[in-house]
Amino acid sequence: MDKVVGSAKDALEGLLFDGMTIMSGGFGLCGIAEHLIVALRDSGVKDITVISNNCGVDDFGLGLLLQTKQIKKMVSSYVGENAEFERQYLSNELELEFNPQGTLAERIRAGGAGIPAFFVKTGYGTLIAEGKETREFDGEMYVMETALKADLSIVKAWRADRWGNLQYRKTARNFNPMMATAGKVCVAEVEEIVGVGDFDADQIHTPGIFVDRLLVGSHFEKRIERLTTTPR
Repeated sequence: MDKVVGSAKDALEGLLFDGMTIMSGGFGLCGIAEHLIVALRDSGVKDITVISNNCGVDDFGLGLLLQTKQIKKMVSSYVGENAEFERQYLSNELELEFNPQGTLAERIRAGGAGIPAFFVKTGYGTLIAEGKETREFDGEMYVMETALKADLSIVKAWRADRWGNLQYRKTARNFNPMMATAGKVCVAEVEEIVGVGDFDADQIHTPGIFVDRLLVGSHFEKRIERLTTTPR
């Protein structure tokens, strides 16, 4: 039951293949699996489809995989902080499937819950709805969205026990919990390992049944994309 491995490389051993789909947790640069992303870069795996709210910045987070051109397609909501993303997309080097942010979150949650599709009002009558089934409910028009699943989910949590039960901290709880359920395999990167039973069962955000491997990070940069302060 002990799911802790010794390194990011070990955490991904035997899981990677060209053309795979990877879910990468986080919200902006908050709650991203920093060590696992570097290990993905170093592995050389290519033609990846990455499902993530955004794609990091040019020199950090998933932006590292753009630098090495390992990403073939992004399924995202927000990509505005990455100049290399813009360059690759506009030059047709990178595919992009854009989603409203809430729709992206629900598509991932549906994938983990075994729900193949659902209807949502967001996007009806826009480019987002082109080619998708629409239907009327109670006098309102809705767009059908399909669930998202992945070959591998990499998530970042605050604390875990050795059985893989996870707790997230604040904004890192965006996207990470649902991604942990929607991958065939889930690898979690954490800041601290606690004893089994140290968590109040009511405070476990992701049950260990969803987590296959655990990595304890040695150092987290936790960068801020745009630091804005109020003048004194």
